[in-house]
Amino acid sequence: MLLDILRQYWGYTSYRPLQEDIIQSVLDGKDTLAILPTGGGKSICYQVPALARPGVCLVISPLIALMKDQVEQLKRRKITAFAIHSGMPRKEVINTLKVAGESNCKFLYVSPERLETSVFLEWLPSIPISLIAVDEAHCVSQWGYDFRPPYLRIAQLRKELPRIPMLALTASATPEVQDDIVAKLEFQHQAVFRQSFERANLSYSVFHVDSKINKIIDILQKVPGSSLVYCRSRKATKEISDTLNMHGIKAGYYHAGLQQEERSRRQEDWINNKIRTMVCTNAFGMGIDKPDVRVVVHADLPDCLENYYQEAGRAGRDGKKAYAVLLHFDNETERLQQSADNRFPDIETIRSVYQAIMNFLQLPVNSGEGNYYDFDITAFLNRFKLDATTAWAAIKTLEQEDKISYNEQLFVPSTVQFITNKELLYQFEQSHPQLEPVIKRLLRTYAGVFDYPVRIFERQLARMEQVEPDTIKKQLNELHAFRIIFYQQQKEDPQLFFPSNRVAAEHLYINPEQYKKRKEKHLRRVAAFIEYVKDQDNCRSRAIASYFGDEDVKACGVCDNCIEKAKKEMEPGEFKIISEKLVAILRSTPSTLPSLTSQLTGVSKDKAWRVIQFLQAENIIETGTNGIIRLVTDIRL
Repeated sequence: MLLDILRQYWGYTSYRPLQEDIIQSVLDGKDTLAILPTGGGKSICYQVPALARPGVCLVISPLIALMKDQVEQLKRRKITAFAIHSGMPRKEVINTLKVAGESNCKFLYVSPERLETSVFLEWLPSIPISLIAVDEAHCVSQWGYDFRPPYLRIAQLRKELPRIPMLALTASATPEVQDDIVAKLEFQHQAVFRQSFERANLSYSVFHVDSKINKIIDILQKVPGSSLVYCRSRKATKEISDTLNMHGIKAGYYHAGLQQEERSRRQEDWINNKIRTMVCTNAFGMGIDKPDVRVVVHADLPDCLENYYQEAGRAGRDGKKAYAVLLHFDNETERLQQSADNRFPDIETIRSVYQAIMNFLQLPVNSGEGNYYDFDITAFLNRFKLDATTAWAAIKTLEQEDKISYNEQLFVPSTVQFITNKELLYQFEQSHPQLEPVIKRLLRTYAGVFDYPVRIFERQLARMEQVEPDTIKKQLNELHAFRIIFYQQQKEDPQLFFPSNRVAAEHLYINPEQYKKRKEKHLRRVAAFIEYVKDQDNCRSRAIASYFGDEDVKACGVCDNCIEKAKKEMEPGEFKIISEKLVAILRSTPSTLPSLTSQLTGVSKDKAWRVIQFLQAENIIETGTNGIIRLVTDIRL
C-alpha cells in the first residue's frame, strides 16, 4: 500500500534509505525524529503516511516560501493542501480553516506563531488532525543555530490534540540539538532515525585564493551544468553575476530585496535551465527541488557548519558527481571570529535599538500585541544613524527573546471580495460601463469571490483583458472606492510581528544567563567551522559527519584533503607519471576501469584508483552510466 501511494503520486518505484521505516513508525503512532540530509526526501516521510490514513496532516514550518512551494507541488499532484502564515488577513485565515475542515484537505501548513492565535485554536477542533509534522525541527532548540521561540510552544498542541503522533524533521542537528528536540516537543513512545551524513557523490574542497571571481570562473568553466554561487551581501550577488555574464557564463542573481514577482521569475528561470548559474544570498534555495545541480560555490564563509552543509548539499541530489567548493581570503577566518563577537552586543545596546524600533514605528507602550508592522530596515538604519551589524544583531536577539519577529520575505498576495449584492452590482455596471469588463472577468475567473476574499493576480487579469497591469490596479482601486469590492493589494515589505505588547525600553528583560550561554554556543559553532576551513589533513566528509554525531563515515577519497593525501603517499613524480599514462590512454579511446588498470603495467590497482579519483574530482575524466571512462578536458599534465 505504501509503495502504491509513492508510485501513484510521485512516480517513484522505491523508497530512499530510512523513508519507509520512518513512515511505518509514524503509522504505528510513535513520536518520531527523522534526521535526513538535505535532499534526503524529508517531505515524503509525512506526506505518504498522511495519504495512507483519513484526516489532515498539520505541517508546522517557519518558512513562507517553503510552505507555498509545498502547497503548489501537492496541488499539482491533485492533493488538496492549504497554508496559513504570517501576515494573512483574519478573514482569509478563517476561510482557510473552514475549508480545511469541510473539504477533502489532506495537508494544512501553518507557521508556528499562528498556532497560538485565538482564531486557530477556535477552529482547530473542527479539523480532523491525524498527524503533526514539525519541519526544520532544529528551530526548537535554544542552543541550535536557528532558534525560533514560537517552536517552544508547539508542545502545547499536545493538550488540544492528545494521542496524535508527531514527526519532527531536520537536516542538520548535532547530538545535543537532537536531544533537545525530543525533550522540547515532549515525545512519547519515541523513535529516532538518522540517515548517514555521507554524500559519496559530493566532492568537498576548500581553497585559499587571491582572486575569488577568477577561481569561480575557472570552476564553472571546468564543471558544466547547473550551479549556485552563495554570497553574504546583496551587492556581491549582482557584481559576480555581471562578471560571469561578461565571461560567457549565463548567470542571474537573487536576494530578498528583489520584488516577489522578480524573485519568482528568476527562480523559475534557473530551475528550467534558462540561466545556468544563480548567484545568491542564503535567501535562495530552501525547498527548491532541483536535483541536477553540479556545483555549489561559497564565495564567502558561512558562520557555521549547519548552514554550510545545508547549502552545499543542494549539489548532486540526483546521485551523480557534484562539487561543493568553499573559497576564502587571507584573514577571512579572523574576520569571521570577530563578527561572531559582534553578533552579541551588550544588553544596553540591545535596549537602545529596541527603543529606536519603537520610535520608528511610533508604537506606544502596552500596545502592538498580535500586530504586524511594515519595517523598512534601510530607512530605519538611516534615520537613527545605526551601525547595520549592531542593529541586525540586536534584532536577532530580540527575536530569540520572543520580543519581536522579523520577516524579511513576507508575501501576502492581492485579494478581492465583492461587498455589494448582485442587484446593486447590476445597477453599478449599467452606470459605469468602463468598469464592467473587469467586474465580469473577476466573476468568471474567481469562484467564491462573493463569499470570502480570494487571491487574485493582477498580471493574469491584465493579460486576459489585454491591458497593462497598472490599468487593472487602477480599476480595482476604483471599485474599492465605490465600495463594490474590498481590494487589498499584495504586500511584500519586510514586517515586524509583536507576540506581546511593547514595554518601556528600560523594562526590557533579557535573561543574562541564557544570553551568555547562546553566545558561548555560537562562538563554539564558529570555531568548529573555522577549524573545518583550516584543516588540511582530514577528510572533509568525515569532518562534517563527525560534527553531526555520525562517526561511521569512511574517508571519501575525493575531497581536496583526501586527494592531497593520496598524492603525498606516492613516490615523488609517481602521481604525475600515472596521470600522464591515464590521459594518454583515454586520449586514444574511452575505456572501462578494468581495461584501463590492465593497461597501466607496473602500477598497483590501489594507486591507479587514487589517480583516477583525482582526475575525476578535477573533472579531467568522467565515468558514464555505462561504466565507460572518457577524457573530458584534454590537457597536458
